[in-house]
Amino acid sequence: MERRTGVIAALDMNGIGIAGGIEEYVDAFKVNYPVVLAQGTSVIRELSLYRPVIADFKIADVPHIATRIAEIAFENKASSVIAHGFTGSDSVKAVLDVAKRYDGEVYVVAELSSAGGKEFMTGISEKIVKMAKKLGCHGIIAPATRPERIKRLREIAGEMQILSPGVGKQGGDAVEAINAGADFVIVGRSIYEGNAVENAKKLAERLLGVLR
Repeated sequence: MERRTGVIAALDMNGIGIAGGIEEYVDAFKVNYPVVLAQGTSVIRELSLYRPVIADFKIADVPHIATRIAEIAFENKASSVIAHGFTGSDSVKAVLDVAKRYDGEVYVVAELSSAGGKEFMTGISEKIVKMAKKLGCHGIIAPATRPERIKRLREIAGEMQILSPGVGKQGGDAVEAINAGADFVIVGRSIYEGNAVENAKKLAERLLGVLR
């Protein structure tokens, strides 16, 4: 994914109407199941008119089901998908095979940004990153709420991109995440709750000072 501002706007729960107002301050939009289930897959197509769309379906199923989920995302103009890595290499490879047909990208969850992400995922996240790298995935998801984990996972990920959620409402700091090794931060409520345009602009300007 091409980086300009380092900001990915998570429109998972709300904020679809703000896309046209914040597009110049973000590199991509991310959508999750709540908005897609409520509004249909057409929302991916609508958002793709403004910026690339990451379908954050956290694909975690047997290969043939994972394949179909990925196909639906890419058929509706998603530029990339997010898949879980704990399901194993066969499921992740199935998603990656679909992405290749659409010239799309696959990002694999290493650790969730929530507190619960430490219970089980921290113990296997390094193995997940190694698997994703070996398969040729495009990047991983690592928590902005735990910059020390970003730093460690960056050592393993090498040139793969790191997308970091958990900035703002969950307590993560965008600059800390970038300095720890993230390429992009994923921000939702801290953008769309309040003056979305102003919030996105301030965040982009703050990161540009770090990315230069």
